[in-house]
Amino acid sequence: MEAVKARAPDVLKADELGDESFMSAADLRKYMADMEMARASKEADRAGGADKAREKLIKELSEPVERTPERVHEVVQVLTGKLRAAADKGQTELMVMRFPVALCTDKGRAINNMDEGWPDTLTGRPRQAYEFWQDHLKHLGYKLSAMIIEWPAGLPGDVGFFLKWGQKR
Repeated sequence: MEAVKARAPDVLKADELGDESFMSAADLRKYMADMEMARASKEADRAGGADKAREKLIKELSEPVERTPERVHEVVQVLTGKLRAAADKGQTELMVMRFPVALCTDKGRAINNMDEGWPDTLTGRPRQAYEFWQDHLKHLGYKLSAMIIEWPAGLPGDVGFFLKWGQKR
Protein backbone atom coordinates (compact mmCIF):
# COMPACT_ATOMS: atom_id res chain seq x y z
CA MET A 1 0.00 0.00 0.00
CA GLU A 2 2.91 2.36 0.82
CA ALA A 3 4.33 1.84 -2.68
CA VAL A 4 1.01 2.88 -4.27
CA LYS A 5 0.93 6.13 -2.22
CA ALA A 6 4.49 6.97 -3.28
CA ARG A 7 3.62 6.55 -6.95
CA ALA A 8 0.41 8.62 -6.85
CA PRO A 9 0.64 11.93 -8.71
CA ASP A 10 1.69 14.79 -6.51
CA VAL A 11 -1.12 17.24 -5.75
CA LEU A 12 0.15 20.71 -4.96
CA LYS A 13 -1.23 22.17 -1.81
CA ALA A 14 -0.75 25.80 -0.76
CA ASP A 15 0.64 24.81 2.62
CA GLU A 16 3.20 22.56 0.92
CA LEU A 17 4.34 25.37 -1.46
CA GLY A 18 5.31 27.62 1.44
CA ASP A 19 8.03 29.45 -0.48
CA GLU A 20 7.49 32.99 -1.72
CA SER A 21 7.48 32.14 -5.41
CA PHE A 22 3.92 30.83 -5.15
CA MET A 23 0.87 32.47 -3.65
CA SER A 24 -2.73 31.44 -3.52
CA ALA A 25 -5.22 32.98 -5.93
CA ALA A 26 -6.74 34.93 -3.02
CA ASP A 27 -3.29 36.28 -2.08
CA LEU A 28 -2.66 37.29 -5.69
CA ARG A 29 -6.04 39.10 -5.89
CA LYS A 30 -5.23 40.93 -2.64
CA TYR A 31 -1.80 41.86 -3.98
CA MET A 32 -3.38 43.22 -7.18
CA ALA A 33 -5.93 45.22 -5.18
CA ASP A 34 -3.16 46.66 -2.99
CA MET A 35 -1.15 47.66 -6.06
CA GLU A 36 -4.20 49.32 -7.63
CA MET A 37 -4.85 51.24 -4.40
CA ALA A 38 -1.23 52.41 -4.33
CA ARG A 39 -1.48 53.62 -7.95
CA ALA A 40 -4.76 55.41 -7.21
CA SER A 41 -3.24 57.03 -4.12
CA LYS A 42 -0.25 58.31 -6.14
CA GLU A 43 -2.60 59.66 -8.80
CA ALA A 44 -4.72 61.41 -6.15
CA ASP A 45 -1.58 62.95 -4.65
CA ARG A 46 -0.56 64.23 -8.09
CA ALA A 47 -4.05 65.60 -8.74
CA GLY A 48 -4.06 67.28 -5.34
CA GLY A 49 -0.75 68.93 -6.12
CA ALA A 50 -2.04 70.05 -9.50
CA ASP A 51 -5.17 71.47 -7.88
CA LYS A 52 -3.07 73.45 -5.41
CA ALA A 53 -0.84 74.78 -8.19
CA ARG A 54 -3.91 75.76 -10.21
CA GLU A 55 -5.43 77.57 -7.22
CA LYS A 56 -2.14 79.43 -6.71
CA LEU A 57 -2.06 80.40 -10.39
CA ILE A 58 -5.66 81.64 -10.29
CA LYS A 59 -4.90 83.73 -7.21
CA GLU A 60 -1.76 85.16 -8.81
CA LEU A 61 -3.46 85.98 -12.13
CA SER A 62 -6.48 87.52 -10.45
CA GLU A 63 -4.22 90.23 -8.97
CA PRO A 64 -3.52 92.99 -11.52
CA VAL A 65 0.06 94.07 -12.04
CA GLU A 66 1.03 97.70 -11.69
CA ARG A 67 1.23 99.41 -15.07
CA THR A 68 4.35 101.47 -15.13
CA PRO A 69 6.24 102.70 -18.19
CA GLU A 70 9.06 100.31 -17.24
CA ARG A 71 6.68 97.35 -17.05
CA VAL A 72 5.07 98.23 -20.39
CA HIS A 73 8.55 98.51 -21.97
CA GLU A 74 9.52 95.11 -20.54
CA VAL A 75 6.35 93.46 -21.89
CA VAL A 76 6.90 95.04 -25.32
CA GLN A 77 10.51 93.79 -25.44
CA VAL A 78 9.57 90.21 -24.53
CA LEU A 79 6.60 90.20 -26.90
CA THR A 80 8.65 91.62 -29.77
CA GLY A 81 11.19 88.82 -29.41
CA LYS A 82 8.48 86.16 -29.43
CA LEU A 83 6.71 87.71 -32.41
CA ARG A 84 9.93 87.87 -34.44
CA ALA A 85 10.77 84.26 -33.60
CA ALA A 86 7.28 83.16 -34.72
CA ALA A 87 7.51 85.24 -37.91
CA ASP A 88 10.91 83.70 -38.67
CA LYS A 89 9.19 80.30 -38.62
CA GLY A 90 6.50 81.53 -41.04
CA GLN A 91 3.78 81.64 -38.39
CA THR A 92 1.04 84.25 -38.50
CA GLU A 93 -0.23 83.87 -34.96
CA LEU A 94 1.15 83.33 -31.49
CA MET A 95 -0.43 82.25 -28.24
CA VAL A 96 0.54 85.05 -25.88
CA MET A 97 -1.34 84.02 -22.74
CA ARG A 98 -2.96 80.99 -21.20
CA PHE A 99 -5.19 81.13 -18.12
CA PRO A 100 -7.90 79.13 -16.33
CA VAL A 101 -11.55 79.86 -17.16
CA ALA A 102 -12.01 80.70 -13.47
CA LEU A 103 -10.67 84.15 -14.43
CA CYS A 104 -13.77 84.74 -16.57
CA THR A 105 -16.92 85.81 -14.78
CA ASP A 106 -18.92 83.25 -16.79
CA LYS A 107 -16.31 80.43 -16.65
CA GLY A 108 -15.54 80.85 -20.35
CA ARG A 109 -19.07 80.57 -21.76
CA ALA A 110 -18.86 83.80 -23.82
CA ILE A 111 -15.45 82.87 -25.22
CA ASN A 112 -16.61 79.37 -26.10
CA ASN A 113 -19.70 80.76 -27.85
CA MET A 114 -17.66 83.52 -29.55
CA ASP A 115 -19.98 86.14 -28.08
CA GLU A 116 -19.10 89.67 -29.12
CA GLY A 117 -18.92 90.81 -25.48
CA TRP A 118 -16.46 88.15 -24.32
CA PRO A 119 -13.86 90.72 -23.19
CA ASP A 120 -16.34 92.01 -20.59
CA THR A 121 -16.10 88.65 -18.77
CA LEU A 122 -12.34 88.93 -18.19
CA THR A 123 -10.87 89.67 -14.76
CA GLY A 124 -7.39 90.25 -13.34
CA ARG A 125 -4.36 89.92 -15.59
CA PRO A 126 -6.30 88.48 -18.53
CA ARG A 127 -8.32 91.72 -18.50
CA GLN A 128 -5.08 93.69 -18.38
CA ALA A 129 -3.69 91.69 -21.30
CA TYR A 130 -6.80 92.49 -23.35
CA GLU A 131 -6.48 96.18 -22.46
CA PHE A 132 -2.77 96.08 -23.39
CA TRP A 133 -3.72 94.77 -26.83
CA GLN A 134 -6.37 97.50 -27.19
CA ASP A 135 -4.01 100.28 -26.10
CA HIS A 136 -0.74 99.20 -27.74
CA LEU A 137 -1.26 96.59 -30.47
CA LYS A 138 -4.69 96.92 -32.07
CA HIS A 139 -3.84 100.16 -33.89
CA LEU A 140 -0.75 98.42 -35.31
CA GLY A 141 -2.98 95.87 -37.06
CA TYR A 142 -2.69 92.97 -34.62
CA LYS A 143 -5.83 90.99 -33.96
CA LEU A 144 -6.55 89.22 -30.69
CA SER A 145 -8.66 86.10 -30.41
CA ALA A 146 -9.54 83.96 -27.43
CA MET A 147 -10.54 80.32 -27.39
CA ILE A 148 -10.92 77.44 -24.98
CA ILE A 149 -7.80 75.34 -25.47
CA GLU A 150 -8.26 72.65 -22.84
CA TRP A 151 -11.32 70.58 -21.96
CA PRO A 152 -10.71 68.49 -18.81
CA ALA A 153 -13.57 66.05 -18.26
CA GLY A 154 -15.43 67.70 -21.15
CA LEU A 155 -15.64 71.09 -19.42
CA PRO A 156 -13.87 74.34 -20.35
CA GLY A 157 -10.50 74.42 -18.62
CA ASP A 158 -8.03 76.97 -19.99
CA VAL A 159 -8.32 79.92 -22.34
CA GLY A 160 -5.65 80.89 -24.84
CA PHE A 161 -5.13 84.42 -26.16
CA PHE A 162 -3.76 84.49 -29.70
CA LEU A 163 -2.20 87.48 -31.43
CA LYS A 164 -2.65 87.33 -35.21
CA TRP A 165 -0.88 89.42 -37.81
CA GLY A 166 -1.43 87.81 -41.17
CA GLN A 167 -3.25 85.33 -43.29
CA LYS A 168 -2.16 81.70 -43.33
CA ARG A 169 -0.95 80.52 -46.71
